[in-house]
Amino acid sequence: MKDFMSKVAVITGAGSGMGRYLAVLLAKSGCDVVICDVNEDTLAGTAAMLKNYNVAVSSHRLDVGDEAAINALPEKVIAQHGKVDLVFNNAGITIDSDFANMPEPDWDKVMDVNLHGVVNMTRAFLPYLKERPESAVVNTSSIFGMIAVPRQSVYHATKFAVRGFTESLAKEMKGTSVQVHCVHPGHIGTNILSAAKVNPSEEKEEKKGMFARPDATQEEQGEAFRQNGMHASKAAEVILNGVRKRRSRIFVGLDAKLIDLAQRLTPMHYDKLLPFIFLPLALFRNKKGLKDLPVEP
Repeated sequence: MKDFMSKVAVITGAGSGMGRYLAVLLAKSGCDVVICDVNEDTLAGTAAMLKNYNVAVSSHRLDVGDEAAINALPEKVIAQHGKVDLVFNNAGITIDSDFANMPEPDWDKVMDVNLHGVVNMTRAFLPYLKERPESAVVNTSSIFGMIAVPRQSVYHATKFAVRGFTESLAKEMKGTSVQVHCVHPGHIGTNILSAAKVNPSEEKEEKKGMFARPDATQEEQGEAFRQNGMHASKAAEVILNGVRKRRSRIFVGLDAKLIDLAQRLTPMHYDKLLPFIFLPLALFRNKKGLKDLPVEP
């Protein structure tokens, strides 16, 4: 896909982070955007930023864990925009918990948003995408779809599954007008950690904060995570460049590329290499956003 001019893109998780800046950069490129998020307040903030561009914008409160709501969305998009060319399945959540202490409803919630939401959105929009001369499905996995760490079993289960689903779909769509991309972000400065539910372990364990002091509160750790990651606008730029270049796997950040290399070199012991990847990059990473973009509300 050479450019996004005059196309229509649907973006989930568009109320903040990468989803917000995917919408902004697409609009800046002349693409009409359909922004979706479960949080109406942050969604309104993204809509305000998009007023800086002369494109059509529609906004939908959407819980991607709600299959019925997803199934109703394509007709609304077609009625408002007449077509759809790109779908960015970007919404995601996590829960910080060891598996033994995670209630089944918590597990199901993350599965519904991170995996079933991606599958159901793809299923709902694929017939419309196949009608276009060129189109794309862009599914956000994670570098945690390549490696695993403790207390993220459900997140890993979803992100590994998104990777497998997307790569299989890419092979099925080969030779058609539909491009399929799997995105693997490294450490991006988003609110995912701040918004995460934390289930304490029954066993005493020391908090280990890579970007905050060990005794930091969840709010402090979340803020440190957001401040020390790649700015979401730069992550969005990398993703869109990957779509333009038809890259089936899009690694976002040098850390993502190095972690992928580490798990290829030592599949069972890559965890020993992670501090040597994360800490130096955290110190020297350029955390500033792209220039000439609207200020966040």
